[in-house]
Amino acid sequence: MNTIHTTTTDESDRGDGAVVAALRALGPDDAQQVALLAERLAGRADDDDLLDVAYRTVDSPFGPLLVAATPRGVLRVAFEREDHDRVLTALAQAVSPRILRTGRRTDDVARQLDEYFAGTRRSFGLAVDLRLVTPFRQAVLSRLPLIPYGSTASYATVAELAGRPSAVRAVGSACSHNPVPLVVPCHRVVRSDGSIGRYLGGTEAKATLLALEAA
Repeated sequence: MNTIHTTTTDESDRGDGAVVAALRALGPDDAQQVALLAERLAGRADDDDLLDVAYRTVDSPFGPLLVAATPRGVLRVAFEREDHDRVLTALAQAVSPRILRTGRRTDDVARQLDEYFAGTRRSFGLAVDLRLVTPFRQAVLSRLPLIPYGSTASYATVAELAGRPSAVRAVGSACSHNPVPLVVPCHRVVRSDGSIGRYLGGTEAKATLLALEAA
């Protein structure tokens, strides 16, 4: 996966010249050292207010998830099927090109996701950054954490909770375009007839999540 890292400040001007030189000197067999030096460089960028979006990948039952965060909170959780490189490019265009792979800002969400998949966490205690969606979709997504773990609600019910009872299809669209699935549990919203409905990670992933919570 390519790291998007665009700044207008020279690394040596930030005191990072030695780190950059060390990174360039390392070979393909020095993966651990590369990771440590890259994390140090990312930390310096964050300290100097030059890092707008931090990201990492997290293991899940349906492949690696891309997790991205800003100082406001979790910005994006992307499934492998969405193409992580494409997601990062979109974030660079929509938010900022100053993106680095780092544990900074993403450690907490990674830990909570691991706990959720292990069955030891039922809700997320994380701030979210919903700048990627419209105000109406933000209103819809803000209601979804009200659906208890292991339960489901219909799109019609969520429309009522959002104060727009006639906007059932718009609610469905908001759920299927949720930029922070899992953290904001759109997988708990189903059709009135009980069928699963659409999901950004695919219907199989949605069924897996519902089965995990029902266990």
